[in-house]
Amino acid sequence: MKKVTNVFWIALGLVILAVAYGAIAPGSFAEVTGNIEGFLTTSFGWYYLLIVSLMVLFCLFFLISPMGQIRLGKDTDKPEFSFGSWIAMLFSAGMGIGLVFWGAAEPLSHFAIDPATAEPGSAEAFKESMRFTFFHWGIHAWAIYAVVALSLAYFQFRKGEPGLISATLKPIFGNKMNGPLGVAVDVIAVFATAVGVATTLGFGTVQINEGLSFLIPSVPSDNFTVQLIIIAVITVLFMISAWSGLSKGIKYLSNANMVLAIALLALVLILGPTLLILNTFTDSLGAYFQNLMGMSFRAAPIDGENRAWIDGWTIFYWAWWISWSPFVGIFIARISRGRTIRQFLVGVLLIPTVISFIWFAAFGSTAMDVQNSGVDLTGLLTSEVLFGVFNELPMGIILSIIAVMLITTFFITSADSATFVLGMQSTNGSLNPANSIKLTWGIAQSLIAVILLSAGGLDALQTALIIAAFPFSFIMLMMMASFYKAVTLDYKATKRKR
Repeated sequence: MKKVTNVFWIALGLVILAVAYGAIAPGSFAEVTGNIEGFLTTSFGWYYLLIVSLMVLFCLFFLISPMGQIRLGKDTDKPEFSFGSWIAMLFSAGMGIGLVFWGAAEPLSHFAIDPATAEPGSAEAFKESMRFTFFHWGIHAWAIYAVVALSLAYFQFRKGEPGLISATLKPIFGNKMNGPLGVAVDVIAVFATAVGVATTLGFGTVQINEGLSFLIPSVPSDNFTVQLIIIAVITVLFMISAWSGLSKGIKYLSNANMVLAIALLALVLILGPTLLILNTFTDSLGAYFQNLMGMSFRAAPIDGENRAWIDGWTIFYWAWWISWSPFVGIFIARISRGRTIRQFLVGVLLIPTVISFIWFAAFGSTAMDVQNSGVDLTGLLTSEVLFGVFNELPMGIILSIIAVMLITTFFITSADSATFVLGMQSTNGSLNPANSIKLTWGIAQSLIAVILLSAGGLDALQTALIIAAFPFSFIMLMMMASFYKAVTLDYKATKRKR
């Protein structure tokens, strides 16, 4: 209990300090965090490129290795959730709201505003935009989540360890993980989770505000009062869901997410430039695999302009996924008991990647087609681009209503998954944390989002989260070494028994 108390209070203290700084002196906070982030992305961009590529290779190795038959649990354990519900839950927690937020906006930016290498608005920029969007949201992103989730699920369900990041490092550090070193590891994970979800709550609130403003002109755009009401309603909803547990609220909402997402995707495929979408998906998929190696290690050492683009997009994304990996990894691990390592990696690494590619091909191609038709979308805020695209399509109001519903349900599932994860980390890895603990973290996340929205410190806190990813990246490297060591011994022991 002492260790749990230390982790809880130290992490909570750090979150309060960061939020207080961002609320009281947002300008200073933004400057300090921006300078640190700039130093890390510029000086350690090569490091992020290398370690994320290593994570991809690590996952592919276990996907094809004979060790992939080892079960994440006892040999007789069966999966707790159906395959469909499992995919829906891990996808909703991992990227759901991000796909809606960036689905049209990122390809449009790479095409018409800030291409990687091509001329803005050119045919080459069109192709390049989809290739790099696939790259940022594809196998590399999910490999980062998979490394954390795989290690946690293995040690928790097969070895009987608590569901804590520190517990996965015991094959390397032994009982030292029960002391201050373990506390430090878990504090970093809790801080990243709490701050990451709070910033997402903030950005999700802004997009819901824009969507309501588009649908109901009397609702003011970018208005703090409207955003406060949205957060209050969402908080009540996600706390009800979190209170009901994994097998009810989170599971049902995740399934609803997928139904709404499929409906919106199907409508965009039908109402948008269908042939262009299908051709773009096929062409971009081939370009992605053809250029995967080059994109993975692209550092542009002697081209300052291209280097700045890589820092601002690719390195930022790799750091962002790493900063989210404690939260998403712990949640995916919790719902993955009973699956083999190979089944797990197919579900976490490959299926969400394909879904993401289809999503971006549909929404990105449609956005760029609207831009080419003479409607300038480049002056819109990121949170407005999706609704700007829908405004040019048949049934635009219906599409926008479904989109707002989808953002809301993704919003709720991300938040209630986070309260569950924070509850686990605050109760020594309990599989079913007390509702009072989840309620505490849920209210804390919402208050953080409200404070930062009112003070304009949301972007700076997001930057602080990217900074937190740097030390956690070293923890992930150690998790990979620890997992390999433990699974190799496990596999050898299993072979001897046979």
